[in-house]
This record gives sequence, structure tokens and C-alpha cells, in this order.
Amino acid sequence: MYNLPNILTISRIVVIPVIFLAIYIHTTLWSILAGVLFVVASITDYLDGYLARARNQHSVLGRLLDPIADKLLVVSALLIIVANGMVEPISYIPVIIIMCREVLVSGLREFLAEFRVGMPVTRLAKWKTGFQMVAISMILLEKLYIIGEYVGFLGEWMLWIAGILTFVTGYQYFEKCLDYIYTVENNKKNPVKVVEQEVKKIAVKVKTAVSEKVKNTAQKKRGPKPGTKRNGMAPVKRGRKPKNKSVTTAE
Repeated sequence: MYNLPNILTISRIVVIPVIFLAIYIHTTLWSILAGVLFVVASITDYLDGYLARARNQHSVLGRLLDPIADKLLVVSALLIIVANGMVEPISYIPVIIIMCREVLVSGLREFLAEFRVGMPVTRLAKWKTGFQMVAISMILLEKLYIIGEYVGFLGEWMLWIAGILTFVTGYQYFEKCLDYIYTVENNKKNPVKVVEQEVKKIAVKVKTAVSEKVKNTAQKKRGPKPGTKRNGMAPVKRGRKPKNKSVTTAE
């Protein structure tokens, strides 16, 4: 449980209060420090998944904390940006969209978990997270010497792109949840469909069991394959029997 991917995930949560202090400490150095810490935390979001796959260190704790750490990090950084007035008021729109989407998706996952229905992360959702973290990093680093102003301006534009992607992915998840609700409600209104689905599930299970039984019976009838050991003895070599050759004697 305490492997390197999980430690990196937990570090993203631990660093949030340090970044959050940027609201109260209004200095250029601290603002840059907050931006650098956010960049490092964003990189760990990629590293923990990569290391978990490379080392085969997947864990239940990692699956639980990874999305929570991402949401806490992004929402906290957005609060810092808004509180310090680091973007134009019109750019509060994508900020609100991002925060509302995170609450919506968390609620949908909690609802579907009661019915044991998963909501896997889509490829577009991963791109959304990437745009969010890059945009927030650029905005937090807007006080860098010389290039800070341009970086912050570009980051604000990327924040709008992230807001659009966030809205699209949120709508996709909401649509999937509605499809599931419609399916459940239609099955309740038509009990025949419920019985039909249950019969199909039972038929599939019976078919699988019969196939396995037939396969095992056929294998027993054929016996062990040639070349396999039987009772610890050496494998029996099967080949053609030598033909009886007539022996001629010299007269």
C-alpha cells in the first residue's frame, strides 16, 4: 500500500495547504513558489500512473486517492486564482464550469456505485485534466520576470479551452447516467424485459458450464498427450514399429 505511486499521490494532497498560503502571502517570490509547487504536483499526476503500470503496483488505495488528489489540487488552485484576481472577471466562467463539473461527476459516481456501475475515465477527460493543469500552472507563474505576463495571458486562453473540454466531458458522463436511469425505469415498467434479461444471463451461464464439462470429458477420453509423464515415469515414445526383415544366410 505504501509504494512509490501512492506516496506521489499523497504528496499532491499534502502540498495543497502550502500552495493555498499564496492567498495570504502576497509576494512575488511566494507566488512563483506556489506555481512551481503546482507544476511539480501536476507532474506527479503522470508519474504515479506510469510507475504503477511499469512496476505493476496497482492498489485500491491508489485508485481511491488519485482522482480525489487531482480534484483537490485543481479546485484549490482555482480558488487561489480567483481570490487573488489573477484572471479577468470574464474568465470566472470556465472556473465555475470546472468546479461545478467536478461536483457533478463525483455525485454521479457515488450514485452509480450503489448499483455497482462503473464510470471509467475517457481519453477526452484525460486531455481535459492536462489542459487544466497546464493552464493553472501558467496563470500561477504570471509573475515570472519578463515572460510572466505572456505566460499568464496564454494560460488564461488555455483555461477557456479547459473549460470547454470540461463541459463536454461532464455532459458525456451525465448522458451515460441518464441512459442507465432510463434503462432501469423501462425495465420496471415492463417486467417481461426483466425476466428476459435474467433468462439470458442464466442461459449464458449454463452454456459456459456445459461447454467446460464437454471439454473436460473429451480430454479425459483422449487420455494424456504424447510426451507427458505418467506417474513419474519417463514419457513413452510412440513411433512406427520396425518391420520384420527377413535374414538370409550365406550358403
